[in-house]
Amino acid sequence: MEDRKKDGIWLPCPLCGSRTKTKIYEDTVLINFPLYCPKCKKETRINVVLKKMVLSKEPDA
Repeated sequence: MEDRKKDGIWLPCPLCGSRTKTKIYEDTVLINFPLYCPKCKKETRINVVLKKMVLSKEPDA
């Protein structure tokens, strides 16, 4: 359990690059996750698999 905690990373904002309050690990999977940035105050939908972040191409409602 301790090894997984060491491997966690804080997700950066895809727009401004600052650190967000969302932390992910190697086994984290996020689909259409609404990532909020406290610095630029914008919400972006992202997909995360294997610590790789990609902007979601699905349109907002």
